[in-house]
Amino acid sequence: MALCKDHFNEWFLQHTASTIKKFRMVNEGDRILAAVSGGKDSLGLWDALTRLGYAVEGLSIQLGIDAGSQYSTLSMEFTRKFALARGLILHELHILQEYNETVPEMFVRSHPGDNKPCSTCGLVKRHELNRYAHENGFNVLATGHNLDDEAAVLFSNNLTWNTDQLGRQFPVMEERGKFARRVKPFVQFYERETTAYALLNGIEYIEDECPFSSGSRTNHYKSILNELENDQPGLKYQYFQSFIERKKTGLLKISESQLYEEKFCKQCGQPTSSADLCAFCRLVKPQN
Repeated sequence: MALCKDHFNEWFLQHTASTIKKFRMVNEGDRILAAVSGGKDSLGLWDALTRLGYAVEGLSIQLGIDAGSQYSTLSMEFTRKFALARGLILHELHILQEYNETVPEMFVRSHPGDNKPCSTCGLVKRHELNRYAHENGFNVLATGHNLDDEAAVLFSNNLTWNTDQLGRQFPVMEERGKFARRVKPFVQFYERETTAYALLNGIEYIEDECPFSSGSRTNHYKSILNELENDQPGLKYQYFQSFIERKKTGLLKISESQLYEEKFCKQCGQPTSSADLCAFCRLVKPQN
């Protein structure tokens, strides 16, 4: 579509609102916490939700990924600047202060000889976002995942038929126990569209990628899907939407509810597939 700034914003916000309604992401009385990293998607999400009239507070996590790049520090600075300019409430969580280690240090200790802390980083972010939301009375956790992100994850899980992850992948993961409801209002937008929204609305964001993301499988899968998209415009949208529709109608016999047993971590109380401690508490246990 060829749209001017005003009409693009109108379309973008209407599409965000319709996605929230379609998947019943937010109910009256919900307290919403946005996970904000300083990037275009998370800051754009916070901006869009605010414009739509939602009272949303933000949470930024300082992971300690700074060696040689100051990536985490710069991400926090962009987030602070965004919140201050708009009078929004920003919460900050510093992993080093909480656990006496940065994420890279946790990874080196638990995975000697490896050099890609992405799995450890994801584990820490998921656990801490949820812990903070629960402990501070937020029952909805919003993230800025876009269509490109979700299509790449789906592609990865399809290649290995990871039914656990396929079962969990959906625009909404309902709250249960100490889990906040996780929602992805940008899940139907291409990355180019979320980028356009940020640029058109003067949202300053960190453009550098995480220094550990170079050569990641996710980026590789995104490149493959981009090549396919160039040959078949709309393919990524059709690919992901077909998956979602088949899950909704039961054509794919993978149910999130069937994948979770009522097990809870004995240390933090969050749901886990383990009989004792969750993966996060096993990771930080030596520090306790």
